[in-house]
Amino acid sequence: MELHIRPMCFEERKYAYEQSSQLMSQTGSIGRLRGDFGSGGMEFWTTWEDHQKDLKTDAFKAELDDVINALRSEEYGLLKDRRSMVSFARREPDSAFKGNYTTEYGFRVDTKEHAFLIRCNPQQGDYNFYCFCYVSKWLDQHIEEARKDIRFIDSGYNELFRLPDGEQITITLSTDEKPDRTCRYIDETHLEVGRSLYHICEFAERMERNGNTYAPKEPPLPPKCFTLLPSSGDIIEITRFEKGYRPIRKREAFETQGGRELFVDTANKRMGVTKAQEAAMLAGSLFGWDAPAAKPKNYDENGKAIKPKDRER
Repeated sequence: MELHIRPMCFEERKYAYEQSSQLMSQTGSIGRLRGDFGSGGMEFWTTWEDHQKDLKTDAFKAELDDVINALRSEEYGLLKDRRSMVSFARREPDSAFKGNYTTEYGFRVDTKEHAFLIRCNPQQGDYNFYCFCYVSKWLDQHIEEARKDIRFIDSGYNELFRLPDGEQITITLSTDEKPDRTCRYIDETHLEVGRSLYHICEFAERMERNGNTYAPKEPPLPPKCFTLLPSSGDIIEITRFEKGYRPIRKREAFETQGGRELFVDTANKRMGVTKAQEAAMLAGSLFGWDAPAAKPKNYDENGKAIKPKDRER
């Protein structure tokens, strides 16, 4: 079987972990295959967990068998044994990301109708892989929708801020406790906060009624921004969580450095993008979105990197 396999993109990684029943329903999550290579690294033990039995058709089961068998073959080797998994992952450096406890590696395999998100951990003593199986059309549609960000409002429907899917808010309780809660996009008017599902207005009303306030735990990245490429001074457009950038064609007004800077500053200000966000977006597009440099909190209001000692203070 010839596989279409690539490293998971940044936004896909969160779907290679357990989801709520609401998200599993919306993304077409069929089930999860979990496995390890045993103490010697050459065995192959697996367990399956259903998520939506009605989606586990005979055609899907045949595809899953074909995909796993191909990944265990000499041609691919990702799931052949522990050593082969390490070799495969090293050939795909873009697949590496910081998991819950260690560096993990994520890959996506696509067939005609299904997507297989495979999260790998070659460490002995842990499960070595998780394969989350989806109806690809449903998964991709949800990821695209989630790029609109989670909308937080007050009880009068006035927008307070937007948060990228999967990031955290800090809730300041009336008792002065400040718990952090992970938020997930459900649709334009619903979200999950921690393990609870809310209408966005219901959440706002509940917070106000209890005397609580809430804000992003960290300054979020904007959906896109403009900046100047350090090596050339050319104007580029950056889209959040995408690798690289898109050059913007020069116009007469851009021929001078001052003209280019004015365009970038004006365009970013119109979109509400700060200098710190602009600097973090440039770093993320060049060095990866997991990098500390891709966090706006690590820059001052002028977009200059804050030294570690200053951040601690």
